[in-house]
Amino acid sequence: MCDPAFHLTTYPDPMDNIRTLVILGASGDLTARLLLPGLGSLLAMQPEREITVIGSARDDFPGPLGPDDDVRAETWEDTVAKAFSSVDTTGPAVDHARENTRWVSCDVTEAADLEKLLDDVEGPVCLYFALAPAITKKACAALAELDALPEDLYLALEKPVGTDLDSARALNAQVAQLVDEEHTFRVDHFLGMPGVLDIVGLRFANRMFEPIWDRRHIASIEIVFDETLALEGRGEFYDSTGAARDMLQSHLLQVMALTMMDPPSRFDPVEVPANTAHILRATRLWDEDSTMHAAEHPGITPVVRGRYTAGTTGGHDVPDYAQEKDVDPERETETFVQVTLEVDTWRWNGVPVTLRSGKAIGNPSQHIRVTFRRPPHEYRGWPHPTAPNALSVGFEEEHVQLEANVGSPFDSRGMNRLTLSSGVPEPGLTAYGSVMRWILDGDPTFTVRADATEEGWRIIDLIQHAYDTCAPLQEYPAGSQGPHPA
Repeated sequence: MCDPAFHLTTYPDPMDNIRTLVILGASGDLTARLLLPGLGSLLAMQPEREITVIGSARDDFPGPLGPDDDVRAETWEDTVAKAFSSVDTTGPAVDHARENTRWVSCDVTEAADLEKLLDDVEGPVCLYFALAPAITKKACAALAELDALPEDLYLALEKPVGTDLDSARALNAQVAQLVDEEHTFRVDHFLGMPGVLDIVGLRFANRMFEPIWDRRHIASIEIVFDETLALEGRGEFYDSTGAARDMLQSHLLQVMALTMMDPPSRFDPVEVPANTAHILRATRLWDEDSTMHAAEHPGITPVVRGRYTAGTTGGHDVPDYAQEKDVDPERETETFVQVTLEVDTWRWNGVPVTLRSGKAIGNPSQHIRVTFRRPPHEYRGWPHPTAPNALSVGFEEEHVQLEANVGSPFDSRGMNRLTLSSGVPEPGLTAYGSVMRWILDGDPTFTVRADATEEGWRIIDLIQHAYDTCAPLQEYPAGSQGPHPA
């Protein structure tokens, strides 16, 4: 009997897809530093693609800093050229985009401005909202005032979708009145990171992993994204956000959902977003008081939060967070969060899933790590316990590691631990390059469904409740590994 085959998405001919990309809020840092370089890496790979890029904001250019963050571009065309050059892209598609790009001043909160903008572009067109959630909400309200929208209009919303559960629901409802779900992209560039896509390939393209990808064989999962970076001048934004909202809600929860989703019948915009949303819907905080949990996984603290004090990390002196510019110490904003969750499904019930992200961390880790259960040797008279197998994939470090045991207590060499490690081919695209490919191909398979964004905020509410009741803010020196469970 033949094995069931997974149906991979076949990307359509690029010539039949998005012809115009309009970046709203293009004067921000995101555009020059991430969006345009990502687009450039895609165009270098697909020389036949023809795309017109329109930058737009309320004011005339000049706008953003260049990719090196030290010279302000004089024109929008300069910004595009510098961004493409930063990833060393060449070819006819790159040349076409550079020669046909233009800047359009547009107040996205004014319906008349948006109508004029849409009337002057070639479709299919995607409006990319590189805007704060509050401005995105106003822009959607302005679009709703138009008599009609183009049938071939796509909307791409940059993270975060809303600022809490209520605002996410409201924004999703607004978007649903404008375009259908298949024409909506809720962007999380972490889903385009090589390590995250490696997990998908390792699990579904290799028979050795999927049959054991459940609670019977996996003891725990850890998803970590620590950074040596401190605030780096982003105090005003970060102090009103914090680690949980900035990293868990926007990124690590989505990575968790993709890692733990049930096998889709097809890799398409219906199955994958539905399966990842199902994981988030079943997610709750780890119950440390559960008799079963305490017996099998003792000592787990569900929520730990911290804030860095003065220290040294990455070779730089870092001031106390409370003394950073634009920081209000009374807010008790966390720069470190570690949360242990449980996905309460038949496949995953009882498996602790730890998400962690911290700033100003010494020797930071950025990986997805799956630890398997120990072999059941005790009843066979095996004289010594063995360490569990573990599979680790780096987010961006381009490596896959499998920890295994070799030898035996009966071998003169004894029992040894072996790490099988391999680099993987360098990706042709940046993470935002993958995002651009999905958007321009009209393929929302690896974007975030509306209800998944809302479930993310629901989980953040659980974490916030723990902050208020049982997870006091701890301090840790910059350059350390973060706080310890209280």
